[in-house]
Amino acid sequence: MKRLRERKIEELTKKVKELREIKEKAKEEERVVRCTIRPLREVWMRVGLEKIDIHEGVTVKALLDSGATGMFVDKKFIEKHGFRMDKLEKPLIVTNVDGSNNSGGRITHEVECNVYYRGHQERMKFDVCNLGRTDVILGMPWLAVYNPEID
Repeated sequence: MKRLRERKIEELTKKVKELREIKEKAKEEERVVRCTIRPLREVWMRVGLEKIDIHEGVTVKALLDSGATGMFVDKKFIEKHGFRMDKLEKPLIVTNVDGSNNSGGRITHEVECNVYYRGHQERMKFDVCNLGRTDVILGMPWLAVYNPEID
């Protein structure tokens, strides 16, 4: 009886250890970003995006989204304007504001560029994904840097 109990404790200890390892591995592998699909009130602004390597830029109408935990740019927009995409080491899961997974799948690339707004310039990274009719979403990282006054 005692031997059986010891064996069960060993099995449970082993299982707990395996579960902890799986949990740690999942933390390392995935970063989840959240993107609001339909904000209550849309705030649009014009910003400049400049390619780091050749200093060629484009002006874009961007959606300001306080519900987005990152900075996002549409893949078709990036390809059209010839920005260099860098592959991420680990793909990112994108969830919508309602908690569902984004239909565009995981984010596999990012773009680094200079962002210009009202005389200010900041080098920032954007996650590349399918945004539909929106070219750029400026989320909380952008708001933290610029803290704009919105009327």
